[in-house]
Parts: sequence; structure tokens; C-alpha cells
Amino acid sequence: MNNDQIKSVSSHVLPPLPYADNALSPVISANTIGFHYGKHHKGYVDNLNKWVAGTEFADLPLEKIITKTAGKADKAPIFNNAAQTWNHTFYWRSLKPKGGGELPAALKLKITASFGSVDACRKELSTAAIAQFGSGWVWLVQDGDKLKVVKTANADLPLTTGMKPLLTIDVWEHAYYLDYQNPRADYVNAVLDKLINWDFAAENLV
Repeated sequence: MNNDQIKSVSSHVLPPLPYADNALSPVISANTIGFHYGKHHKGYVDNLNKWVAGTEFADLPLEKIITKTAGKADKAPIFNNAAQTWNHTFYWRSLKPKGGGELPAALKLKITASFGSVDACRKELSTAAIAQFGSGWVWLVQDGDKLKVVKTANADLPLTTGMKPLLTIDVWEHAYYLDYQNPRADYVNAVLDKLINWDFAAENLV
């Protein structure tokens, strides 16, 4: 699912995983997927539907809800659940079985131009993900012609600042704690080595 497909989702249903719940094992176990996707992600979708029912946001697509509620304290419950619904859908697509490996040529060219090398980009993603204090997300984004690594806290996402997400890593504890407990670095580096979906990032390039 690319950004446009996520944007078109207006019924607020839990989208299917793009792979079986055990397909990311042993890096991410079926047990973690069961809780993360089946309870956390589903919970955000269910709560969003409750919060928007009967409001001006009821019939808006997900991305529109996010941009219209961002930064508004009185709309925080709607924003948080809408953004977390979007973030998780994007996260599942940012991973794939037997990920990592060689990058598509167009993405490799962009990354080399922006970071100096693929290794430098990977190191920046890893460092940012490990350093993020508390819950949040780390993103590879396109900002104009340049690619960047950015961090967001809690439900925040780059869409609200005009940057285009290419891929993300979830660093909320529920993303890794059942498998790794507190060593977040082990989870982050395993994801980057074995699961990250560079093809998805390339599809999202403008």
C-alpha cells in the first residue's frame, strides 16, 4: 500500500497484513504480531470510528482527518487514533519477509546523494531509532529533492510537516518488548538487516 492508497481509505477498517502473522519470524514473532496488529492497531481503528461518529470528520478519508486535527488540543483523541491507524498501516508495508539486501537503483541513487552512502543512511536510521526517547517512530522521508531521517514522538508523523514518508520503524515498546524486552537496539538492527522493505520506500519516491 502506498501513500495514495492509504489516503483513500475512508471506511476505517483494519487493513489486512501484507503477509502471514508468522512471516517476519524470528525477527518479529507471530506472538508480537498478534498483539501489535490484532490488538493495538485494531484498537486505534475501533477508537477512531467511535471518536469521529457524528462529527464533521465522520466521512473524511484518513489522511484528511489527520491534517485537519493535527496540533489542535481539543481534537487530540481523533488525531492520535487516526495518525496511529495510518502509521501502523505504513509500518507493516515498511517490512517484508527476507527484507534488507540490495536497494532499488533509483532509491540507492537518492540515498547516496543525500547521506553519502547506503551504510550512512542505515546508521542514521539505527541511531535515531535507538535514541528516540519514549514512544515514537523513525522515518526515512523525502523533503523536496533530499532524503532525511526524522523522529516523531507518540502518534506524530511527517505528513503534518509536508514531508513524504518513504518507510518507518515503530519504536513504541509494544513493537518489540515481547521479543526483545528492553534492548531496543537489537530489534532496530534486526529490522534494518532482515526486514526493511526498500522496495516499498522506492515506490514512495516522488
